[in-house]
Amino acid sequence: MAVIGEHITYDTRGVDRPAYLARAEGRGRLPGVLVIHEIFGLTPHIEDVARRFADAGYVALAPDLFVLGGRPVSNAELEFAMRFMRNVPREVWQDQSAAEAKLADRPKSDRDATLKGLEWRVRRDMDAHTPDMMAAVEWLARQPYVDPNLIGCVGFCMGGALSIRLAAAGAPLAACVIFYGNNPPLDRVAAIRCPVLGLYGGDDHRITDDVPAFAEAMAAANKLFEYHVYLGAGHAFFNDSRPETYRPDAARDAWPRVLAFFGTHLRGD
Repeated sequence: MAVIGEHITYDTRGVDRPAYLARAEGRGRLPGVLVIHEIFGLTPHIEDVARRFADAGYVALAPDLFVLGGRPVSNAELEFAMRFMRNVPREVWQDQSAAEAKLADRPKSDRDATLKGLEWRVRRDMDAHTPDMMAAVEWLARQPYVDPNLIGCVGFCMGGALSIRLAAAGAPLAACVIFYGNNPPLDRVAAIRCPVLGLYGGDDHRITDDVPAFAEAMAAANKLFEYHVYLGAGHAFFNDSRPETYRPDAARDAWPRVLAFFGTHLRGD
């Protein structure tokens, strides 16, 4: 069956939100997947991921989470910040004075761009997106071609952190996948209602080093959490549009793991 991919708008909190919707034509009622974008927004890569899910038998919705209130930094400024974060300890990039000292010998334009990206990256309110993600799940559940009881979510980078925060907000999900996203606040683990799969890079220490604490909290709360760490892979290893971070072997292993996980919990395979 052909995959239909289209840009749509749907109402959330009184605002028309743009999104990308992908589904297989003529397949009847299917499980839904909310695809949550990276810190760079609703890019062609995320749209491609949505089409991959549609080709695998899901209805995939990828909303643009940066519409309400916009985003105060550019992708170029975020690139500077992310590159800096990959190369210094957490205590440096989380502290403005330490970051400024480390950047002192950089050209002023690079330094200013990095600091602006860091300021937003460190201090943004991650929970601000939860109502919009809840609305996206509700919209999917109302569509006649979606099984309202079989909706999962998957997110990448910032979207990975938002994916598990959505689950930890008690969203009515049947499955949740995290690609290299930060843990949710551990005191919210009890609210998670679905199995969770995490996929992480072994060299992505600022995120992966915290995963055992999340696994411990999930086990203590009797929640199902499985995760895999790819040695030699860093952050954003799945994004094949970013040659500097893409790791083909890790990405090729991760995709069937996600399909198997969703197959078990969304399709009953």
